[in-house]
Amino acid sequence: LRRARGDEREQLRWLAWVMVVTLSSAIIAILSESVAHIGWLGVTFGVATVFGLAFGLPVAVGIAVLRYRLYDIDTVIRRTAVIGLLAAFITAVSLVIVVGGGALVGSSRNPTLSILATALIAVAFQPIRDRARRVADRLVFGKRAAPYEVLSEFAEQMAATYSTEDILPRMVEILAEGTGAQAAEVWLRVGDELLLAASSVGHAAPVAPLRFAEGILPPFEGAASAAAVTHQGDLLGALVVRRRADDPLTPTEERLLSDLASQAAPLIRNVRLVEDLRASRQRIVAAQDERAKALERNLHDGAQQQLVALAVRLRLADSLVGRDDERAHEMLAQIQHEATDALENLRDLAHGIFPPLLADKGLAVALESQARKSPVDVRMDADGVGRYSQEVEAAVYFSALEAIQNVAKYAEATCATIRLGAESGSLVFSIKDDGRGFDAMRTPKGAGLQNMSDRLAALGGTLEVRSEPGVGTEVIGRIPVKHSS
Repeated sequence: LRRARGDEREQLRWLAWVMVVTLSSAIIAILSESVAHIGWLGVTFGVATVFGLAFGLPVAVGIAVLRYRLYDIDTVIRRTAVIGLLAAFITAVSLVIVVGGGALVGSSRNPTLSILATALIAVAFQPIRDRARRVADRLVFGKRAAPYEVLSEFAEQMAATYSTEDILPRMVEILAEGTGAQAAEVWLRVGDELLLAASSVGHAAPVAPLRFAEGILPPFEGAASAAAVTHQGDLLGALVVRRRADDPLTPTEERLLSDLASQAAPLIRNVRLVEDLRASRQRIVAAQDERAKALERNLHDGAQQQLVALAVRLRLADSLVGRDDERAHEMLAQIQHEATDALENLRDLAHGIFPPLLADKGLAVALESQARKSPVDVRMDADGVGRYSQEVEAAVYFSALEAIQNVAKYAEATCATIRLGAESGSLVFSIKDDGRGFDAMRTPKGAGLQNMSDRLAALGGTLEVRSEPGVGTEVIGRIPVKHSS
């Protein structure tokens, strides 16, 4: 009892209490009779001892077996019920055919009747056994199905083709019915939080997300049992069932919950991938819209205004020709200078769409050109980098440009280094600064980092951010490539 924990301790507590009371009564009864010679006291405690042995111990064992599920009694009761029903069926068939038929033919010892009864039992045994199992499951598990049936139904349902919106509601429905839970829930991991994705019961108000650390599930409110859903060591979410506090899960049901979590891992992973893809598409569309709006604003406020001013000044210069030629020449010289400025503005806008230098000279030259324009001292390390496809070079160029802009805006750095290189079939780039840094584990990605991650992910690449307060930041991107030229 001292070493036991949880349900095992509760199972032994009743038995230990009855044993202590019974033994104490026996000792008092013996001492009262043999030492103190108090007859009535010995008789009283002797009766208490007999009562404890005759009724107390069986009741304590019964409570441990039935209330606290000692020895996985559900399985024992289920098998007993199946055997009992089969025995009743065999007995009934034998009585009806052998005894009843014998009464009709005048002899119950007719071997033909015994053979007929045996044949009927053999033919009907399998269907009757299946029916007996279902009846036993109903008796033992109530509205719940047997654990193996839950796993089978779960596998069959999840193997069917359902939309991502339908998978999680079906999952919690099967989980609630299979475990007899008051509520079943599926929680999905989003960053460092778990969000309620589906529940078998409605909630009046939104459920607050739960934070977790180091892949360990946080405690869930109420009488809840949870099983982590993992895939290749990565925590994807959790399956949670809620039962009454006085009706905890049995060991069999806990194993069932764990097995369901294992089966649910690929499905939840697919749901997460679909949701991530959907969110990524939405971010890409929003970024494209924002970029188009920015381009329109730049054209309207910059080049367009310059061209309108040039048209006005050209008309004014034309009106001066023949009347004030010297003033007209001065104005034409100014117009020529302004036209050059307008051309430079248009070139800068074109560079933001797709820089000609990147198309002509490649990544190293294009990034070096942008590095010279940065207010932070930026160094280049791009030895041995060749040419890649336009999509790959554009993804790396704009991602590196975004990282350099972040350094200039937020890092408070004095210098940064851009490195380009090929590594194990991938084009790898990194931007490292000596700025103030931040806690990369706890700080969520900003819009710039998210755009970089989406841009690389579209080509099968990855983005990694390494940073700590006071030691600077390093952004590392990788894109798989076939070859370089």
